[in-house]
Amino acid sequence: MGTVLQHAVVSEKVNNQQGCCKSGPGYASPLEAMSGPRETLIYVTAVYAGTGIEKPDYLATVDLDPNSPTYSKVIHRLPVPYVGDELHHTGWNSCSSCHGDPSAQRRFLIVPGIVSGRVYVIDTKTNPRAPSLHKVVEPEDISTKTGLAYPHTSHCLASGEIMISCIGDKDGNAEGNGFLLLDSEFNVKGRWEKPGHSPLFGYDFWYQPRHNTMISTSWGAPKAFLQGFNLQHVADGLYGRHLHVYSWPGGEIKQTLDLGDKGLLPLEIRFLHDPAKDTGFVGSALTSNMIRFFKTQDGSWNHEIVISVEPLKVQNWFLPEMPGLITDFLISLDDRFLYFVNWLHGDIRQYNIEDVKNPKLTGQVWAGGLIQKGSPVVAVKDDGETWQSDVPEIQGKKLRGGPQMIQLSLDGKRLYVTNSLFSAWDKQFYPKLVEQGSHILQIDVDTENGGLKINPNFFVDFGAEPDGPSLAHEMRYPGGDCTSDIWI
Repeated sequence: MGTVLQHAVVSEKVNNQQGCCKSGPGYASPLEAMSGPRETLIYVTAVYAGTGIEKPDYLATVDLDPNSPTYSKVIHRLPVPYVGDELHHTGWNSCSSCHGDPSAQRRFLIVPGIVSGRVYVIDTKTNPRAPSLHKVVEPEDISTKTGLAYPHTSHCLASGEIMISCIGDKDGNAEGNGFLLLDSEFNVKGRWEKPGHSPLFGYDFWYQPRHNTMISTSWGAPKAFLQGFNLQHVADGLYGRHLHVYSWPGGEIKQTLDLGDKGLLPLEIRFLHDPAKDTGFVGSALTSNMIRFFKTQDGSWNHEIVISVEPLKVQNWFLPEMPGLITDFLISLDDRFLYFVNWLHGDIRQYNIEDVKNPKLTGQVWAGGLIQKGSPVVAVKDDGETWQSDVPEIQGKKLRGGPQMIQLSLDGKRLYVTNSLFSAWDKQFYPKLVEQGSHILQIDVDTENGGLKINPNFFVDFGAEPDGPSLAHEMRYPGGDCTSDIWI
C-alpha cells in the first residue's frame, strides 16, 4: 500500500511540474492555478520590424529559474521566416477553458504578426527550451476568406478552435475589423461574429461563458496607428471609445457601451477570473482611466470609472500635459489585486480590488518613463515647483522606455515587465529604446500587505542581442498564466 501511495504522490508531482492537471490543459479553477509550479521559462516576442534592422522578428526563450546558471538570460531564439511581421500579442491553442478535455494539450503558441497579418503557430511542447515553428497561416488566406487583417489578441476556445481579434481590413480601415476563427488544425474557418455584427473598432476581447457574454475593446484604424500617434486622428474619429457586448457563443452584438471622452482608446480588457462573476475592468489608455464594467439587474451592462490617473503638467514635451497612458493591466488569479502600467509616466501600480467599486492603491514603483531624473522633460506641480521621478539603475543599466506589457506569476508574487508598445510609437516617444533595445524587469510583489519592489538580480537586456537591439513585447509561461487562461 505504501508503494502505491508513493507512486501516486510522484505522479502528482510530475503532473504539477508540467503545469497542468490530469484532466486536460490548465487548471480546474483560478485558485487551483495559484498552487501551480513556479515559472522557470517565459516566451517573449522580440521585434525588429520598424527598427531599421532588416532581420526577422523572433520568439525569445528566457530562463526564469534563479537556481540556473543562465538565470535572466535569453537561452534560445526562434526567428520567423519573414521580415517585417511585428510580432505582438500571443495566446495558446488550448488553456484552462479546455481543462475538462483530456485529449487537449497546451502545446502551440499562437503568434500573430500585427503588421504583416500572418499567424505563426509555434510548437513549445517538443522542446520547451527551444520551441520550433509548426505552421504559418498566410495573410492572403485570411484576407481572402474573411476580409480580416492586423491580427491582435488570440484566445483558445473550449471547442478547440482559436479566436483572434483583427483590427482592420488589408487596406488599414477599421470598418473591416472582426474576429478570425481557426480550427484545431489552424486552418482558416471564417469569422466568429455573425454578418452585420462587426465592432466599430477592434483590439482586445474576453469572454465569460457563464454569463453568455464576450466584450471587445477599441484601439483605432491601422492606417492611423501605423504612422505613430497623432492627436488629430482622435478628433477625426480614427480611434475608438466603445466596448462591444456580444452574445456568447452566438456572435451577435447585444449592446455597445460608449465610454465617452473619459474612455478614449480602451485597450486591454479583463473579466474577474472567477467565472461566476459578472464584472471586470478595461484600461482607457489615452485618458488613463481604469473603468469597471458590470451587469445590471435587468441583464444589460454598464460602466463606471473607478481609478483615474491625472495627466501631469510638463515642460519640454510636445504637449503641455502628459497622460499616464495605461497600456496594459492584469488581475491576480484570486481577484484580489489589479496591476497596471503608465507607459509615459513610468510607474507600475498595484491596487486591492476586493471592493471592486473602490480599488485601493497598495503599491507603486517607478521603472522608466519620460519624467525620470536625467530626462529633459520635467513635471510641474500646481505651485510651479518641478519634479522628476527616481528610477533606479539595475545592474548598472539605466532603465529605458516605460513599463508596458506585464505578466504575473501564478502565485502572484512576481511581476515581469517589458517596455515596448509598438515600434512606430516606440520610435515616436522613446527613440532611444529603438536604438538601444528593450529589457525585462522582475518586480517582487507583497501579496500580504501590498507593495512592489524591483528585483536587482534580474535584468534581461535585449540591447545586447546577436543581430542588434530588439524590442521585447508580450510574455507567456509554458504552463499558462493569468492573461491567457479563461475558466468556464
